Amino acid sequence: MVVTDNLKVSSQCVKAASKASKVLGMIRRQFRILDKSSFMILYKGFIRPRLEYAVQAWSPYLRKDISCLERVQRIATKLVKGLKCLTYEQRLQRLHLTTLEKRRLRGDLIETYKLY
Repeated sequence: MVVTDNLKVSSQCVKAASKASKVLGMIRRQFRILDKSSFMILYKGFIRPRLEYAVQAWSPYLRKDISCLERVQRIATKLVKGLKCLTYEQRLQRLHLTTLEKRRLRGDLIETYKLY
């Protein structure tokens, strides 16, 4: 995790997106076309964990940080055969995924509920 002197999370977002993009590039080189089930295994196992590493500690709140992380998921969902021509929201629906922002909010709500 990256900690800056001003405690901004932008550098952590860039670093997480960079690592996830590198893994996504490796997956893209190895698998030209992915079906839905193969994509979900690879995405949930190798890409999403890098985008969500220690997110409870550095949850991004600036729009530029959120879009930096979402951009990787946008690119990743285009790898699935037959989904490239759809919008991002339609791809997420077909893959039964949510945006990373909604996923973080859900995690925060679950953690808050555990406190009570």
